[in-house]
Amino acid sequence: MGFFSEFWQFLKERKLWWITPIIVTLIILGLIIFVAGPQSPVAPFIYTLF
Repeated sequence: MGFFSEFWQFLKERKLWWITPIIVTLIILGLIIFVAGPQSPVAPFIYTLF
């Protein structure tokens, strides 16, 4: 957890709050793609996003 706490301190210190929604969105998309996998019925919907 050292990386995440250090990154959070960096965001607070530099006042880069606008980056937080971008990072959260990327993490959520990454989790959806990871969970979907190649044999998932969700796969066609993910491909339309890109």
